[in-house]
Amino acid sequence: MVVMCWKSNRLCYSDDRRRHQHQRKQQRDSTEETRQENFTAMASSWSNVSSPIIPLLVCFLLVSSSICPVVHAAEMANQTFNPEQQLKKLKNMKARLRKINKPALKTFQSPDGDLIDCVLSHQQPAFDHPRLKGQKPLDLPERPKGLNPTSMIHENFQLWSLSGNICPDGTIPIRRTREQDVLRASSVRRYGRKTPRHVRRDSSSNGHEHAVGYVSGDQYYGAKASINVWAPKVANQYEFSLSQMWVISGSFGDDLNTIEAGWQVSPELYGDNYPRFFTYWTTDAYQATGCYNLLCSGFVQTNSRIAIGAAISPTSGYNGGQFDISLLIWKDPKHGNWWLEFGNGVLVGYWPSFLFTHLQDHASMVQFGGEVVNSRPSGSHTATQMGSGHFAGEGFGKASYFRNLQVVDWDNSLIPLSNLKVLADHPNCYDIQGGINNFWGNYFYYGGPGRNVRCP
Repeated sequence: MVVMCWKSNRLCYSDDRRRHQHQRKQQRDSTEETRQENFTAMASSWSNVSSPIIPLLVCFLLVSSSICPVVHAAEMANQTFNPEQQLKKLKNMKARLRKINKPALKTFQSPDGDLIDCVLSHQQPAFDHPRLKGQKPLDLPERPKGLNPTSMIHENFQLWSLSGNICPDGTIPIRRTREQDVLRASSVRRYGRKTPRHVRRDSSSNGHEHAVGYVSGDQYYGAKASINVWAPKVANQYEFSLSQMWVISGSFGDDLNTIEAGWQVSPELYGDNYPRFFTYWTTDAYQATGCYNLLCSGFVQTNSRIAIGAAISPTSGYNGGQFDISLLIWKDPKHGNWWLEFGNGVLVGYWPSFLFTHLQDHASMVQFGGEVVNSRPSGSHTATQMGSGHFAGEGFGKASYFRNLQVVDWDNSLIPLSNLKVLADHPNCYDIQGGINNFWGNYFYYGGPGRNVRCP
């Protein structure tokens, strides 16, 4: 918004100058009437496009002007409003929403504002994939050896279900995607996807910074960990903070395959700062394949009580109660698909093996830890927090942790890690400290505040 201040001075005019001034005023009035007529006609033509998205788009454009990075006046002058382009964008967005949001048998309103739709299992987005059309979710997989006896206890760890909301049998809960969710993305096409980038284990790339533990140099068929859940502060809409497991194969070039699960705070994806349970996959280093959660055809959900992308509750507090979630990803020896299990034996769903190239066989690396985006606002390091927002050295109750780290071997057996390495891209901003004991097995503390006196 530009505020214009005017200072009036007393001026004296001759009769001729007054007459000329009066004529110029008449010309201005006439021009203004013409402008008003053109605007009215334009508004009338837009009102014929009956879409609830248009007022949302206008609102978004107004709001974004106050939160987006400053644009130089010269750049603003070169930008023109193109109604044809905007209508095309709206059309593409409506088509994307129709593809993502399936008919619901029942809908719940979550305390955080989410709408959770109960969708028939065979109508979920995964079955839009040509190789899954007409199929139904698979039977139960063969679980890894070494798991504790499964009691299939359904823990309420999400806000939407804390009041007892349960989707009917034969349906799955899906967080509804709304117009404003898509508008926050860089484009309709990129909505629900990470930024394409060349990923390397040993350095940050494109502003992504990590503090991770990892194993490599063997063949891995899965991984398991308990992940401490916090609600880190994220500095702006274009950054995120997450804690997750990566199951990885490929050369860390364009052929990178990953399967990912954990929790994240992402204002751009979700519109708020709640930590949310998420999944991700890609077969080409985040370029054209894969997506978060159920935002494309890929992950097949089998669970009727867990909504992927929904907010997690409770979360941990500094010097207070600690909360963690246990996740297991493994390759089913029977069918070759990669399954996701939550907590004590609760199956969430699976990634079909045909989605992948390298991961059709096995993983070559498993990684655990935190990641943030550092957009360097105002030229300095971001203040976005990782984990609890405190450094690893503060320990339990203050720093975030991963515990009971395990991998699945060729025999479908869960085994402890034998060669865990830890790495922090920028240890003055976010660091990591590993250890091992009889109670937690392999573990590490990690995280940090981002910008501080040692991380300018």
